[in-house]
Amino acid sequence: MSVPRSQTLCEMSDSEDDDIPQLSSHTLAALQEFYAEQKQSINPGEGDKYSVGVIEENWQLSQFWYSQDTALRLAQEAIDAAGEGGRIACVSAPSVYQKLRELRREDISVYIFEYDRRFAIYGDEFIFYDYNNPRELPERVTAQSFDIVVADPPYLSEECLRKTSETIQFLTRGKILLCTGAIMEEQAAQLLGVKMCKFIPEHSRNLANEFRCYTNYDSGLDREA
Repeated sequence: MSVPRSQTLCEMSDSEDDDIPQLSSHTLAALQEFYAEQKQSINPGEGDKYSVGVIEENWQLSQFWYSQDTALRLAQEAIDAAGEGGRIACVSAPSVYQKLRELRREDISVYIFEYDRRFAIYGDEFIFYDYNNPRELPERVTAQSFDIVVADPPYLSEECLRKTSETIQFLTRGKILLCTGAIMEEQAAQLLGVKMCKFIPEHSRNLANEFRCYTNYDSGLDREA
């Protein structure tokens, strides 16, 4: 006697289901927590979206966030340098942008120039920026329209600093706050006329390369904290 096709398929399906490994409740809970964290890192809540580190570092993009204390010190320096009603550009320096916004200062304007489109959550204040095309900026970004530019070129190379410097010089009305490796001191002076400050920036993770701050004006970073 032949077996009906429907019965055969049903028995095969039951057999296949038995072969599929079943996740434990603990593993499922861990997976759910992981996916929730990933979603949070991409789309953080309104209340904490300006917290430094809420968007995780992407080492493939050479992203290393400042420590909370360093981000605060640099943000305060930018505010003092820009003055009341000042405009601040953060070029490849998202930690400083986030800290500036976290301070909730209504008397300044601040924009983030960044390659990583995750930072587009900041709306009109996000401006896509690729240092390989230093002058490829939206029309709404006009020359010499910022009182200070805070910049942290993503790579410790002469090419990256040179191209980022072109953007800095286009944006700034004069003041520059540059953060980069100590090994870039000579090139930074030649390209931007900046001098190394006493203040030593720190990152949330220890880096192999010594980092320093440079300015082209009389800076509070040259005074003791």
